[in-house]
Amino acid sequence: MITQGVFIADRYEVIDRVGSGGMSDVYRAKDHILGREVAIKILKQEFSEDATFVAKFRTEAQSAAGLEHPNIVNIYDVGSENGMYFIVMEYVEGITLKTYIEKKGQLNFKEAISIAIQVGRGIEAAHQKGIIHRDIKPQNIIISTEGKVKVTDFGIARAASSNTIHADVMGSVHYSSPEQARNGFVDGKSDIYSLGIVMYEMVTGRVPFDGDNTVAIAIQHLQEEMVAPSAYAPDLPISLEKIILKATMKSPDRRYGTISDMLMDLKRALVRPDEDFVTIVDSSDLGKTRVMPKVAQEPEETITKRAAEALTFVDDEYDEEDYDDEYYDEYDDDDYDDEEDDSKMDKILTISGIVAGIAIVIILVAILGNMFGLFKFGSKKVEMIDVVGSQYEEAIEDLTELGLDEEKNIVVMYESSDEADGTVIYQSVEAGEEFSLSDSLRLTVSGSEDSESEDSSDSDSSSTSSQSTTTETEEDAVTVPNVVGLTQAEATKLLDEKSIVVGTVTQEYSDDVESGCVISQSVEAGEEVEANSKINLVISKGKKETTYSYSIANPYDGECTYSIAELNKSGTIPKNGSINISDVTRSELTITLTYTPTFTTEDGTTINLDNQTETSTQTVQGTLN
Repeated sequence: MITQGVFIADRYEVIDRVGSGGMSDVYRAKDHILGREVAIKILKQEFSEDATFVAKFRTEAQSAAGLEHPNIVNIYDVGSENGMYFIVMEYVEGITLKTYIEKKGQLNFKEAISIAIQVGRGIEAAHQKGIIHRDIKPQNIIISTEGKVKVTDFGIARAASSNTIHADVMGSVHYSSPEQARNGFVDGKSDIYSLGIVMYEMVTGRVPFDGDNTVAIAIQHLQEEMVAPSAYAPDLPISLEKIILKATMKSPDRRYGTISDMLMDLKRALVRPDEDFVTIVDSSDLGKTRVMPKVAQEPEETITKRAAEALTFVDDEYDEEDYDDEYYDEYDDDDYDDEEDDSKMDKILTISGIVAGIAIVIILVAILGNMFGLFKFGSKKVEMIDVVGSQYEEAIEDLTELGLDEEKNIVVMYESSDEADGTVIYQSVEAGEEFSLSDSLRLTVSGSEDSESEDSSDSDSSSTSSQSTTTETEEDAVTVPNVVGLTQAEATKLLDEKSIVVGTVTQEYSDDVESGCVISQSVEAGEEVEANSKINLVISKGKKETTYSYSIANPYDGECTYSIAELNKSGTIPKNGSINISDVTRSELTITLTYTPTFTTEDGTTINLDNQTETSTQTVQGTLN
């Protein structure tokens, strides 16, 4: 029995029990070596006695321990003590997405997309490491008191799925892909399907398939068509509905190819929610060569930036009552026995959730806004007027009266249209929005620059016309500034002021240029280019850190423990097993292995022969990644 004050692995002091689920009990503990709070998930006895499950569990948990991402609950350590197997994880105060949905009913589309993007980023990081979650569900998605979304239990689902464990104990079949239901091949597209079902539940408040037992639900995943989410959420934008429908196609080939593709569409849906841009492949077209319609693609950086602008949080999105459950509960049928024990934690989460959530959102919006040039602190701001439909000269006159400087604040582009030449057909800042007088306003005018010159010449003498044409030609040529060494935001602002557009942005490692700054520009500084020309930038990813991988085998005839001083890492290696550690910045590690032989008596009692304990310490060279 684990009680308050008990030490696990001579390091983790149990503070209190914070949750219980079908597989494990979870405790809040103090790590006395690193001085931080952690969560310890301890396997229940019935699973600890299954040697096959334990071996698989350790392997997968240790693999998942290599994942480090802001949207993943990090695993710090995996170990065992006296037949008790445990995982040490990052401690996060918050509630599960399941509880959040139950309290709010249906989430608005911006909030649902925000959560889906954060979950998708965590899944993307895992897929890049070759790890498939296999059990994406709202119960495994945590909303912290700071408003950050994190995914938990990476790697554990794979260990459990390889053993005969009842479906009620393992993750819910409500979110399982058809290939999982039929025990078929599972890859990253299974996680995409599960995330699609989670998004369906966020926007509708219900799961698409339900039944009296797991078999009935699994059959629905395999055979029945899903009711469109708009049937329950009439105001749902078409873009988000089609993203959900594409992610939940029964055939993996009809889903998104990668989670990264799905993330791009989610960002587009924030910017253009009512645009029908999602393409769903018809089942009859699979395997055929098709000519796709040409669609104008925005650069990923532009979409990401515009998505961040579109993502506006409302203060009451995280109500006080939302923080009255602890996320570690896995919400099985027997999970509601601990409500009284958690009441103190509920009150703490309620208060801290409101204060921290609002404060951090405001700070992040301010920092990101300033980084991307959305806010210019200290600059005078005016409320933008509507000049679309006006003649260019009238628009300039009205904007000048508003306080804008024609040379500093206004960038003009020409485009053919059905409108009369000289008519403003687009303005980059809409009427009613705040505009900083240190920013640039882009106007798109119908016609061409040549036609503007001709209009001017009609009202002047031939000599004046010649002079005007010469002057305008000179104004069209701009000198390229030097942006090497500037941050991407600073470079974009400077080029924008010079009427130069940032084109393709790529990233490279650099030993000399700080991360986030410009390494090179496609047109050298000092050269003359036409106004509104595009210049490509190469941005530094910083120094490429050299990393090493290690594989440490158990040389003993039985289970042994290991400790790595440089990484402050320890655990157990099963008989004939090994551990693999990757992404280590040190070229060598000092490994200490400890083995205690055991003796089994006639009555089956196992006795540790402590007086025969063997300890070996060795320096191991890493393999360069």
